[in-house]
Amino acid sequence: MASISNWVRYMAHKLEYSLTLSLKKHTREKLSDRELIGIVVKNLFYGRITYLHSGKGPEMAPTMGTNENTLLVRKLPVVDTRYVFIGDAVVLKDPNETNKYLVRRLAAIEGSEMVSSDEKDEPFVLEKDQCWVVAENQEIKSKEAYDSRTFGPISMADIVGRAIYCLRTAVDHGPVSNSEFAMEEDSPILAVELDVDEMAKDHKA
Repeated sequence: MASISNWVRYMAHKLEYSLTLSLKKHTREKLSDRELIGIVVKNLFYGRITYLHSGKGPEMAPTMGTNENTLLVRKLPVVDTRYVFIGDAVVLKDPNETNKYLVRRLAAIEGSEMVSSDEKDEPFVLEKDQCWVVAENQEIKSKEAYDSRTFGPISMADIVGRAIYCLRTAVDHGPVSNSEFAMEEDSPILAVELDVDEMAKDHKA
């Protein structure tokens, strides 16, 4: 059972998420004030700010295992440096197959100078709204890792959420290690929306 302080913080996150979504929709579709309020209320009282994501593959081992895993992913109201941080495990659109999604660690953001271990490669600086994501498995060679080392920088807009809890098996599960600030921000959401039994039902062994 979540504490009162967690509920208060959770509702603040939910209100921010609902308002941001509604204002974005209002900008696109020119909603009336009544429609705008209706969307805010619906998201605030009936919506969730997490969803379940199934993934597999060795790229994020050992954090997420090498077999099938089920992740609880926090939806982000806006994807910029106020909401995602270096060190976060993010869910992003596959740059080569936009109907698929990857989980990778956010390693660098706009303004960062990228220097390759290969002296043949020239250093470069990430441009505005660009970021660099990497696979976590140290046993995978950089040229074989399907991450920014192979497909290059991605747009921050391609990030759809942050992985906050991982269920590898029914008895092996726990919070995903993210940046310190992100874990503090996500703790009330975990306290309210985490349902391990629901994740286990969704899990593919």
